[in-house]
Amino acid sequence: MEQNKTLSTPLSRVTLLDALRGFSLLGVILMHMLQQFSIFSFSPDARKPLFPAIDETVQWIGQNVIMGRFINIFAFLFGLSFFIQLDRAAKKGIDFRGRFIWRMVVMLVIGLIGNCFYSGEIISLYAVFGAILVLLYRVKSWILIAIAALLLLGTPRIMQVSYNTFRQTERTENPRQEIRQRQAAQIDAEANKPSFINSIKHNFTRGLQGKLNYQFGLFGRGYITLALFIIGLVVGRLGFFERVQPKRKVALLFSAFVITIVLISFVVGLLPDLNFRSLMNGETKSILSGLTIMTLNDLKIVAFSGAIVTGFTLLYQNRRFSKYLDVFSPYGRMGLTNYEMQSVIGCLIFSMWAFGPIFQTWGMTELFLLGIMLYIFQLIFSTYWLKNYLYGPLEWFLRSATYLKMQPFRK
Repeated sequence: MEQNKTLSTPLSRVTLLDALRGFSLLGVILMHMLQQFSIFSFSPDARKPLFPAIDETVQWIGQNVIMGRFINIFAFLFGLSFFIQLDRAAKKGIDFRGRFIWRMVVMLVIGLIGNCFYSGEIISLYAVFGAILVLLYRVKSWILIAIAALLLLGTPRIMQVSYNTFRQTERTENPRQEIRQRQAAQIDAEANKPSFINSIKHNFTRGLQGKLNYQFGLFGRGYITLALFIIGLVVGRLGFFERVQPKRKVALLFSAFVITIVLISFVVGLLPDLNFRSLMNGETKSILSGLTIMTLNDLKIVAFSGAIVTGFTLLYQNRRFSKYLDVFSPYGRMGLTNYEMQSVIGCLIFSMWAFGPIFQTWGMTELFLLGIMLYIFQLIFSTYWLKNYLYGPLEWFLRSATYLKMQPFRK
């Protein structure tokens, strides 16, 4: 009898999480547009911006308001959704952990297909971290918090830099130079034989190498993501989003995040400028200050993400604002479909074999506005789609593949 139980029927949804996920993906597409989806077939000097006076402001917004902040929310919500799925299954007497690991295998395949279009996609990475969450599901919350804290405090980075220092590894290139080298190699490849096949080859060679270095090298972006997955799991256990929280409590959390951002910014301002070259070369004089600045910056970005989440929640609790914020819900319900659609669209826009010769000459402001237009298009599409279907296309496929059985699709 136990074997016949499934979670195939649509579950009640926490609409706040859908809206928050949809909002986070707005920041994701805007940042990816400013980064040209990591497709650089032109030199930056070839750009012909229409609004050069505004470009610097848009770039500042991208670096200081969007970058890292919104993708953090997306990661946090994955960990939270993981707990909700397993917890609801447990309440029905189902151990969903084995099924969830298979689900992550399917999601890994989806992510690898997405990597054909965008080398910086993170769904494949999420699939690996999702499987790790299964192993951590029964671990006590205080241990999970300790693990997340170690990751957020840059422990893997400290170990890596210490190892490099011990070996006295000689490095002549800093991360920015490495990025420029990868971009130059891609420009050469695109200029010689621009094609979708060559783009795929690049994405699974130099592109994949660059992504892994960014996620697990000195920047350690992947470790922050794993920490946020774990935090999402712990917050799920607390039932924070499944129960209406007192507005005062949410406001206090929001204030705490804002104060943290201000304090960290003040402390970082007192420290010397970060020298990536010295840090990567293991120069003793700069190691302590370099590691401190990088860790503080990571914590500031996470606190910024926390401020967005709690600020959004606070507004959502107000009826005057919730009806407007609910506009993001359809986009969030189709988060996987929309994220992968972003990658396909970005590939078409910036690749030399498609529309790259047009869009890669655009300035920051034009790309930012184009990102907003594409998001609105996806939002309208999601709203229309969910009026006729229970799930987004990829959500339905993932659900059906998870149970190895065709799931209900049309309403």
